[in-house]
Amino acid sequence: MGRDQEHDDVASELLAGASYHHEEPDQGQELADSPLSEHISNEVQHFAKTYGLIRKLDVLQKAATLIQGDTKPADVLNITHREVVATQDETARKWRQPIAMYLTVVITALGAMGQGWAQTSMNGANLYFPTAFGIDSDSSRDNFIVGLINSGIYLSCGLLGAWLVAPLNARLGRRGAVFGATTISLLSNIGGALSQNWQQLLAFRLVLGCALGVISSTLNVYVAECAPAAIRGAIGVSWQCFCAFGIFIGFVANVAVYDYGPNTWRLQLAAPFLSTIPLLLLVYACPESPFWHIKHGSRYDLAFLSLARLRNTELQAAKELYQTYFQRHTSGADHKPNTPYLQTLTQLFTIPRIRRATLAAYTVMISQQLCGINIISFYSSTIFADANFSNHGALLASVAFGLVNFLGAFPAVWTMDTLGRRSLLLLTLPVMALTMLAAGLSFSIPSDSPAHFTLLAATIYLFCAEYSPGMGPVPAAYSAEVFPLSHREIGMSSAVAVTNLWASALSLTFPALLSFLGSQGAFTLYAALNVVAFVLVFLFVPETRLKTLDELDVVFSVSTRRFVRYQVMEYMPWWTRRYVLRQGKVELSPLEMEEEYSVLEQEDDEAS
Repeated sequence: MGRDQEHDDVASELLAGASYHHEEPDQGQELADSPLSEHISNEVQHFAKTYGLIRKLDVLQKAATLIQGDTKPADVLNITHREVVATQDETARKWRQPIAMYLTVVITALGAMGQGWAQTSMNGANLYFPTAFGIDSDSSRDNFIVGLINSGIYLSCGLLGAWLVAPLNARLGRRGAVFGATTISLLSNIGGALSQNWQQLLAFRLVLGCALGVISSTLNVYVAECAPAAIRGAIGVSWQCFCAFGIFIGFVANVAVYDYGPNTWRLQLAAPFLSTIPLLLLVYACPESPFWHIKHGSRYDLAFLSLARLRNTELQAAKELYQTYFQRHTSGADHKPNTPYLQTLTQLFTIPRIRRATLAAYTVMISQQLCGINIISFYSSTIFADANFSNHGALLASVAFGLVNFLGAFPAVWTMDTLGRRSLLLLTLPVMALTMLAAGLSFSIPSDSPAHFTLLAATIYLFCAEYSPGMGPVPAAYSAEVFPLSHREIGMSSAVAVTNLWASALSLTFPALLSFLGSQGAFTLYAALNVVAFVLVFLFVPETRLKTLDELDVVFSVSTRRFVRYQVMEYMPWWTRRYVLRQGKVELSPLEMEEEYSVLEQEDDEAS
């Protein structure tokens, strides 16, 4: 038997998990004496020698025994009591993690705060900088310039920043890419505050957008690669939670400096640099992503050092490392040359399984922009001011909006894996449409009436409360999981680019839209766009709740045409009869998936 075939046989045994069984040794016979265990032990030795882990041979052998899935931790030869407890705690006390693991969450939170703060700093500055630069008339030219400055961070992120993620990560590593982009972010925030004309301000906002694009995409991938499987979903929501917290802090900062005269907007634009300093200090205190070490050079020795810091015991680190090795070995990933960047990008649209994931990810990202949340984030102070709030009152109303946005994100930690991604969107989008419409109708009430203030503020806050647990966290989490491992980085980057390009388009056109349609017309339009988003999600976004990566391959094996037909011809009539007509015994025929599905070798026999 050749060495490669021997590897494949052992890989099949190990990856079979709980479904794999072998004969129990005779009573009194040591586990290591069984032929199968000896076979695996030889492979572990080969792995340890090949990748410079021979000093960790004992812990690797214990990890290989656990991977088989039919041995209790307490029965593993030479296992310690601490290792047994840590293994049991993976499910019983899954939030008991080492400091290094939580430090990765902290730097992710700081990066998210910086992005949210950078968005809302412009919200307050909108009340001042147009006058400072003489672009405060209601002309189409001035409206375009103000919109361009507001959309600058989105525009540059979508056109350049998101596409720099893969090459910068390959060259600098996850931590290096974050450190470099954060340094640029710090300088851009200060530079924007010191701008002497609108052209300089626009230039600094464009540079800031590129930096934020690299930070957001890299940190989302980084924390997902560092987190253990049991809490990866909940930790994935942390980006949206702390981005919302950054938005809230930004609103608070806007109020804190609102009365500082003509330089108020400069202080508001400079303030986000405060979140970049601790991020710069802490990023290299965290270990590099273990999967980055494996992807770039198959450095399993360095990956083990990272995992050992991120897990409670070396046994857990060894188990995760060894599983990854065999998964990559059986798929041939360890032996394939890196695919050129442009070819990998092209495969997002040419390989059927990946193309369907791309369509679903882009749909949720675009829907996030269609709902209108970023317009409120950027222009809420302007909207409240147009409703005859004072500048101070408008900023205070925006603070409350930021607080609702932050607190509303927490339910997603529990509902993301219970209700599901698709279900959360379909449940919240109709309510978001109604609250946006109600906000628009509030402008029909005379502005001097208390009802005008009450209805406008209440409906905007209700809209935000529905957005925060649904359309807020779902798009990023969904886009990060639907792509196969081979295309996850570039897939996520492209999805971030799409959402930022749409955000820039909407932000760029909103001042002119507000001038043309008025506040009532603009809100009514976005109410309609929420309905459009609902339809898009219903037709093109499959559910991914509680699915493994292999199961997601099967989910996306169904052609888009067949999925849409099922939603319209089967699911919609069933839902109507069950919940509208109250016919309780109606059954829904399941959507049948393809079997024996191969991700990269699939022929596109069906319309996709």
